[in-house]
Amino acid sequence: MPEYTNPNQTGGGQDSRLFTVMILVMFAAIFGYQWWQLKHAPPPEPQHAAQSVPTQSSGTAAMSQAPTGPSTVAEVKAAGESTTVVENELYKITFSNRGAQVTSWVLKQQKDAEGHPLDLVHDEAAKIYGYPMSLYTYDAGLTQTISQGLYVPSATGSVQAPATLSFEYAAGNVTVKKTFSFGADYVIHADTLVTRGGAPVRALLSWPMGLGDMEGTSSFASAQIDTAFGRNDDHVAFKKVTGGATINGPFDYAGTSDQYFAAIFMPDQPADATIVTFHEMVDAAKFTKGSRLRQFVTNDKPAPLPMLGAAVGDLSGHNQERIFVGPKAMTVLDSVKTASGTSLKSVLDFGFFGPIGKYLFVALHFVQEHVVSNWGWAIILFTLFLNLVLLPLRIQSMRSALKMQRIQPELDKIKAKYKNPGPTDPKAAEMNAEVMDYQKSQGVSMFGGCVPSLIQLPLLFAFFTMMTRVVELRQAHWFWLHDLSAADPYHILPILMVLTSFLVQFYTPSPGVDPQQQRMMAFMMPAFSGWMTWNYASGLALYWNTGNLVMILMQVGMNYTSLGKEMKKLAAERAARKSTGPKVIQGKR
Repeated sequence: MPEYTNPNQTGGGQDSRLFTVMILVMFAAIFGYQWWQLKHAPPPEPQHAAQSVPTQSSGTAAMSQAPTGPSTVAEVKAAGESTTVVENELYKITFSNRGAQVTSWVLKQQKDAEGHPLDLVHDEAAKIYGYPMSLYTYDAGLTQTISQGLYVPSATGSVQAPATLSFEYAAGNVTVKKTFSFGADYVIHADTLVTRGGAPVRALLSWPMGLGDMEGTSSFASAQIDTAFGRNDDHVAFKKVTGGATINGPFDYAGTSDQYFAAIFMPDQPADATIVTFHEMVDAAKFTKGSRLRQFVTNDKPAPLPMLGAAVGDLSGHNQERIFVGPKAMTVLDSVKTASGTSLKSVLDFGFFGPIGKYLFVALHFVQEHVVSNWGWAIILFTLFLNLVLLPLRIQSMRSALKMQRIQPELDKIKAKYKNPGPTDPKAAEMNAEVMDYQKSQGVSMFGGCVPSLIQLPLLFAFFTMMTRVVELRQAHWFWLHDLSAADPYHILPILMVLTSFLVQFYTPSPGVDPQQQRMMAFMMPAFSGWMTWNYASGLALYWNTGNLVMILMQVGMNYTSLGKEMKKLAAERAARKSTGPKVIQGKR
């Protein structure tokens, strides 16, 4: 019998092994893809959802949808609307039994632009996008039902903290219970549970839309989503926040904040925490003429404003968490602890120069708390102290400048020898090497005169950021300034800034600097400093002006020392040599 072979098996064992490997790779790909879907898939949409919800996941995003069985529950509904007001020395919170939501959250120790106690609920925006302490589910119809239902409260009227307030609602096969506990600080505790057909529904407690202190463009621009776990904290600016995105924990805290205030959720079980982020561009033109948001409308043109919100809860559907709603004051945040024992102080973000800004403010706060109570005078005293600390460096800088001036004629000879080559000329490297060798032989450091400036610039930039991020300076008074975190209304300090910056340039010797460059700096730096402070926090202008005045007095004093007189004499001799040179050339012509 002839031997027949299957053409598909040509190659024998090698092809069989290849085929086996391909099968294994395919199965691995299938199971790997399924595993990835479990980790990153969006929550399944209910068949009768009124709207789709985009999601983004950093963990397991599979949502446990409660079964919708035929079972019904005994109806629990209030006959009509009622309110309950809970207050302590720090806040006054008004709950409505419609949705068991907060319609007003007043901070008694903070004021709005009109001088009234600050309400952190944006009433008109909340009417459209939802009120604080409402519940968010992945079923739009269910979310609407439980946010409009009339709950039965455990108390109405006025309640003084410490206290507990609960709300119950039941209709069809849905039950909802919310329990809030209040103490003496800015933190409340919430325990919420929604069931449908007897099974828990994943319903997150929310602060849906912005904070009520948003009265300027900087407030909206500073809106962000804050999260943290352990030592890792994250602050996502409004431009990078995706509306409707789901991010699973663990989280020690998660919430939203703006320039000065925050609504932060702290889950009792950080490992099971999840957050949904909200991002809406609100058109201020749609609000009534008396609304605070109408100030952003120009000639009735649309004025889209970014507003962020967050919903935070437990994967199981049973939410137990504490909520901090209050000012981002350093001492207040440090006193609030999460379930893991960490504080909320990382909610206060000082930006790129954060570590410097933080310790600057700690020192400034110490002066305000223990030396002088007024924040304006505290800034002045702190600046004086800072300049006294830097005085030895300034004296050292002046000595270095004098040494540089002494050897300047020799440096000019070296440059003349190389005929002042351009930066791309190969001879430039040789000239710079010879200059540095000569400076080293004379004990002169080319960076000696730069040290004070190198130290002062980070301090200035840190102050620049810090001044608009600490709530303690919000509405802090000093003479004609009613808010040190806002611009000088009469621009007195920026104008003074130009004058003091010019005097600093005028009195400070600049050995070796080209006269034309020196003249340019004498006008450019004052103009720049005035522009920087014109519409910025007046506290920064106060700090900068004080520093300039101290520098002028110190420099004038040092100019009258033997060191200063020698420097002045050398500078005059060099200027005379410079001035006689062109006259001789002109005479020859």
